[in-house]
Amino acid sequence: MAWNRPILTDSGGFQVFSLKRKSIKEEGAEFTTPKGKKILLSPESSIGIQQNLGSDIMMAFDECIPYPATEKYTKNSIDRTHRWLKRCIDAWTNPKQSLFGIVQGSTYDHYRKECVEEVCQHDLPGYAIGGVSVGEGPEWMEKIVSYTAPLMPKDKPRYVMGVGNPEDLLMIWENGVDMSDCIIPTKFARGGTVFTNRGKIRINHQNYRRDFFPLEPNCSCYTCTNFTRSYVKHLFDSNEILGAILVTTHNIAWYVDLSRRARQAILEDRFLEFKKEFLEEYSGSNKK
Repeated sequence: MAWNRPILTDSGGFQVFSLKRKSIKEEGAEFTTPKGKKILLSPESSIGIQQNLGSDIMMAFDECIPYPATEKYTKNSIDRTHRWLKRCIDAWTNPKQSLFGIVQGSTYDHYRKECVEEVCQHDLPGYAIGGVSVGEGPEWMEKIVSYTAPLMPKDKPRYVMGVGNPEDLLMIWENGVDMSDCIIPTKFARGGTVFTNRGKIRINHQNYRRDFFPLEPNCSCYTCTNFTRSYVKHLFDSNEILGAILVTTHNIAWYVDLSRRARQAILEDRFLEFKKEFLEEYSGSNKK
């Protein structure tokens, strides 16, 4: 990859969750490839793959619980995830690679608490909140994160998996979360959706045919310092892959800048004020 920076790899738990046909059992998760080959992904093989990739942060193999889930299903699932975690730890042989445990529990506070206690007893390098962004909606997501994050060790990285909307990022940061990941900045970019401080815009809209401003005024990213909205729209209209590349470049830079501004606000003890001001500007354009 020639990427001389930290690399985090997922264990495959969410990817298995996203498959329509799979079988979850004690040995691991079994699924069939498009060519008909059966594959069993186990805690041991997941850790082995991640270690071979040389990732700096590896995620434990878990079951991402779907929403909604019954209490019985949730209990059986987290118990199995805890057993899988112990197998992941046993398979973890490279101390230079960090292994993070994952807290599941669906929408049930008592199971989230139980999972935190079970996972964090292993004294791992970091911990993640999983099982959000699976269709539960922003209200449930906030309820889960605001309850679970404070229970997790404050001297270890706290990571919420799969969260990427700006509004949701501000929510998890407010609750003390350090890390997150999501495909939103790049997936949306491929469809022509641009993130700006005044909300999202669709660059392939006809309004931008003669718009010679950058995607985001005052943005210093490569795209905004070299190209206009009208040109990027032309690229999308022409089905040129450069359009998706340029919007992806901007969206990632915009997210990095949002993180930088939020971090500075935290250091200056004005995060809530920053959050309020950002959301007012960001959501204002969407109401027009």
